[in-house]
Order: sequence, then structure tokens, then C-alpha cells
Amino acid sequence: MTAPPNDRYNAVWLIFFTLGLGTLLPWNFFMTATMYFTSRLGEPAISRMASDAGDGNNSFINTLNSTEARALAPQRTQLQNKFNNVMTLCAMLPLLIFTCLNSILHSRIPQKIRIAGSLAAIFVVFLLTAIFVKVEFSPGTFFTVTMVKIVFINSFGALLQGSLFGLAALFPASYTAPIMSGQGLAGTFAAFAMICAIASGSELEDSAFGYFITACVVVLLALLSYLVLPKLIWVLALSVCLVFAVTIGIFPAVTADVKSTVAGDSSWGEY
Repeated sequence: MTAPPNDRYNAVWLIFFTLGLGTLLPWNFFMTATMYFTSRLGEPAISRMASDAGDGNNSFINTLNSTEARALAPQRTQLQNKFNNVMTLCAMLPLLIFTCLNSILHSRIPQKIRIAGSLAAIFVVFLLTAIFVKVEFSPGTFFTVTMVKIVFINSFGALLQGSLFGLAALFPASYTAPIMSGQGLAGTFAAFAMICAIASGSELEDSAFGYFITACVVVLLALLSYLVLPKLIWVLALSVCLVFAVTIGIFPAVTADVKSTVAGDSSWGEY
């Protein structure tokens, strides 16, 4: 039995760690941002009063701790009361279904499409989420759009997670650990990103936008990491092809007419 290839600079280990982080990060980012989502589900008049609460720079944290916000807290709408329960249902049900479907799809859909396609789809959902921060929606429309995004996030997340562990099984057993470590970091990373968004002192809209853009960057990094994971044989093949194309193109058709610029009238000029 041959020894596994040398993992120079632990690059493959880091790639699997990043992919593990990208697996659970989407759900953790949505789950940690419930404060933002529920604030968008309030009555428009109440939402405007809450956003104007506080003093100074109207920061996110001042809005949450202001006297006006505390006074408005009991006046939760039906959508706000239902949000967490419906969010959990829209997350866990697709996760269960697509985890089971993954055992069927793995033989019909190539692994590269399942992993790269899932990461690309999750990236698009987060990009839309960041854009929608700047878009006005009615509470009902925003609730529906958010639940649809959660369904997509967890459906593709289930495909990604199952496919990723299948990929790790092709490597030595030690490469399952970085996936688990990356998944473990996902919750901490999401919480830290939310703390930074709140501590930035920005308006709620700007804080949420930066928060979701951070998720976009991490998911994009995971996608790029997966794309560089396979050994890029085509790069080496293209290099050989270009070397031969350039060599044959200039030799001897071009090089035969090359003349010395310093030979002058000496005998070297005749050759």
C-alpha cells in the first residue's frame, strides 16, 4: 500500500476546514440574525419609531436598549411571534429530506456539481439577502421571502454536507477532523460577526448589510477553496502545449533569419 501524497503547508487540511466552515455557517448566520429579521416584521409605524429610538448615532444597540424600544416590545405582531417556530420548521424539514435524497442523488449527479453548485447557490442566496436589506418589503412579503431563503439554504446545505463527507472519505481518516472543526467554528464565527455588527455603532440597516456581506465572503472563499482542491493537471498540460507551440512556431522559421548585430564584415557575418 503506497503512502498518501505529502500535504505541503497543510493546504488540503485548511481547504477541508474552510469547506466545513462553509457547511454550517449559512444556517448559523440566519439563526443568529433573528433580531434583524423580527425587526423587519413589525408594523411599519412601530418599526420607524424603533429605528429612530436612542440618542447620538442611532446605533443598533441604542435602538434595542432605548426606552421607546422597550415600550414597543410587548406589541409584537403575529409574524414576529411565529418567526422562530416557522424558521425552525423551514430549516429542519428540508435538511431531513435532502439528507435522505443525497444517498440517491450521489450516483446521478457528479460530486463536483453537488459541492460547487451548492456553494454557488448558497452564495447567491446570501447575496440576495444582503441586497434585500436595502429593499423595502411589507412584513408579509418579507416573512415569505425569508422562509423561502431558509428552505434553499438548508436544502443545499444538506447536499453540501453529505457530499463533503463523501469526498473526505477518499482521503486519509485525519481529513474528516478539519471538516468537523470548521463546522464547530461556524456558530462562534456567526456570533462574533453579529457582535462586531452591533459594536460598529452603525444603523440597523448598515450593520445587517455588513453582516450578510461577511457571510458572502466566507462562502465564496469556501467555493474557491474547493475549486483549487483537485490536482490541476490541465494547467501542466496547457504549459507543455504552449511551450511546444511557441518553440515550433519560431524554430526554425524565425530563428533561421536571425543575424548577429555585432559581427560586422567579419567572417562571423557569413554564418
